Amino acid sequence: MKLGRSAAVVAILIVIGALVGFLPRWRARAALKRETRELAIPNVTLINATPGKIAPGLDLPAEVKAYVESPIYARASGYLKQWLVDIGAEVKAGQLLAEIDTPELNQELARARAELTQAEAALALAKTTAARWRDLLKTSSVSEQEAAEKDADLALKSATVEAASANVKRLENLQSFARVTAPFDGIITSRKTDVGQLIVAGSARELFMLAQTRTLRVYAHVPQTAARVVSIGQTAELTIPEMPGRIFPARVVRTSGAMTTDSRTLLTELEVNNPQGEILAGSYAQVRFTEVKLEAPLTVPANTLLFRAEGPQLGVVGTNGRVELHSVRLGRDFGQTLEILDGVTATDRIILNPADSLRTGSLVRVPQEATPAPVAGK
Repeated sequence: MKLGRSAAVVAILIVIGALVGFLPRWRARAALKRETRELAIPNVTLINATPGKIAPGLDLPAEVKAYVESPIYARASGYLKQWLVDIGAEVKAGQLLAEIDTPELNQELARARAELTQAEAALALAKTTAARWRDLLKTSSVSEQEAAEKDADLALKSATVEAASANVKRLENLQSFARVTAPFDGIITSRKTDVGQLIVAGSARELFMLAQTRTLRVYAHVPQTAARVVSIGQTAELTIPEMPGRIFPARVVRTSGAMTTDSRTLLTELEVNNPQGEILAGSYAQVRFTEVKLEAPLTVPANTLLFRAEGPQLGVVGTNGRVELHSVRLGRDFGQTLEILDGVTATDRIILNPADSLRTGSLVRVPQEATPAPVAGK
């Protein structure tokens, strides 16, 4: 009996000892699991995208061109006798630029005039003959057939005179092209001929290049985001890098009316008065559309981006603490900050310094609320 009681007491003591040793370990394991689960949820810092700082107006590179620019070609063949103007010379419409010696054309004109004289003499004889035969027909001295033949010969001789006269006028017009004149007021910007050079009418090589620069055309490519706010009649400011501090007023006169497919820009033409010739045609310039007001795009720090196979993405935290990856369209790169053209809003909570392992649906802990991102340019 005593032995049975002793065994029971020993068994109870063993169970109590086991429990005393197991419970702390079980509690420690449970606490470790809870701590591990807590540590598995990363702490993140959140920010909000903010509108970037944008300067008033719209600044764009531009190209300055002459209002009218035309190559001067030869219409008569021969040899250059003399040129009277050189590059940089200001000329008036109708002013003589060069003279071409055209000996072959002169000979053709002399022969054509002789042929015209010959045709006119034949016409005079045909007139006299036709009149005489019409009188003879009245007395039945000749037949009607013979009188009709003389009238037909008169018509033929008249047509021959008209053809010869037209040929003379054509050659006279060609001979007048031996005097190369300016078609409009402007400046000679190029001379590609010299005395004694063979001139071939219809050649692709021009003699002079003439440009009208008192008024200039300025071409700028307006991006798609601002195309709808640029309209005909708007004023703008033109600046030249080589002329710091100088501002030339410009005016929008026309647009292409369609976006250029390769650059998604709208070709816009402006006019600038240049009475003193200060601005050189062909120059690079800068145009500011002062009346254009653009909406500033959102900006985020550069260290918020994740570069994935789907493209650039931002990690956005929802109200439930779960992550959603948003694909975004980037704008300009300011170094520390980037423009975001599409993909997030100003109210989205964006993760700063996201881990590369971040995925949609990941659970994160937010120690503090989101703060606005720094604005580019401030």
